[in-house]
Amino acid sequence: MSKKTIAILTVLIAIILDQVIKIYVKTHFYLGEEVVVFDWFRIHFTENNGMAMGFEFGGKTGKLFLTLFRIVAVTAIVYWLVNLIKTKTHSAVVVAVALILSGAVGNILDSIFYGVIFNTPQHAVATLFSEEANGQLFYGKVVDMFYFPIWQGNLPEWLPFVGGDPFTFFQYIFNPADAYISVGVALLFIFSKQAFPKEESGVTT
Repeated sequence: MSKKTIAILTVLIAIILDQVIKIYVKTHFYLGEEVVVFDWFRIHFTENNGMAMGFEFGGKTGKLFLTLFRIVAVTAIVYWLVNLIKTKTHSAVVVAVALILSGAVGNILDSIFYGVIFNTPQHAVATLFSEEANGQLFYGKVVDMFYFPIWQGNLPEWLPFVGGDPFTFFQYIFNPADAYISVGVALLFIFSKQAFPKEESGVTT
């Protein structure tokens, strides 16, 4: 299988899976609903306006800027991926960048379209392509659902500033697109020599 085919299949499968999971959660869970799969793994439906880990950035103007910035970043990642394929880079690097691209596109789709294809009922599940949807393009919220509270308890008293405070590991709720980006970055780190080869100096002795 060619690297181009690997990249295309990775992007298509990853984005479709991301959107299927998000749409299912949004149309079957009300906001804040949680299903305990295991004590350390839960499906918890939440949404955010901003960046990963629930951070937000500058209200509506910041939201629009962030979405546009992501679109520009995706363009750059596509260019990078095409160059990697042309230069016959290691397949793991191609998969890594394809995953990062998939994650970025997955969250962009939420931000651009979810505000206009879903309604936003109170204490009820959303409806896809509802006539009641009255949001704006570029102002949709990103859907998150994976929650891994592996350990919960109080931090040791001897820790400065936070000693004795309640703490959850891992407290952040994320989605498949976020996971793709994390896995992609990890692969780039593992295969950093192939991803970022040092140029030969051309000096001979």
